[in-house]
Amino acid sequence: MAIWKRPIDLTQLNARGDNCLVAHLGMQVTGFDDQSMSMSMPVDNRTHQPLGLLHGGASVALAESVGSIAANYCVAEGYYCVGLDINANHVRAVRSGLVIATATPAHLGATTQVWQIEIRDERERLVCTSRLTMAVLKHKR
Repeated sequence: MAIWKRPIDLTQLNARGDNCLVAHLGMQVTGFDDQSMSMSMPVDNRTHQPLGLLHGGASVALAESVGSIAANYCVAEGYYCVGLDINANHVRAVRSGLVIATATPAHLGATTQVWQIEIRDERERLVCTSRLTMAVLKHKR
């Protein structure tokens, strides 16, 4: 059974990232299945740290972006999600190419969600593992 409570259109979803950090870092939602969502990000001058490696902060931005987007598609109309906490363990250096983050829920509750995000390189080697906690809030309008 799918976790999504709203229809997902990748074209519209990616257009929402225009004119913000997601677009600046070249992130794109690449797909989803019944239990997860994936997003890619290039490893280039936008996402490097001074030594020419993927910046840990860029990895965290990718993890929070895909987790936040996924979280907001797992709540009913009238609700939205915002980040409460994120952590990350960086386990492999990447100098170029593309990294892909996949977010899967560990907990989908009425007031909080917890997402596990794995970032892998093009050879599917683990680059970073992250956990994101989201608050589920009700629109006040």
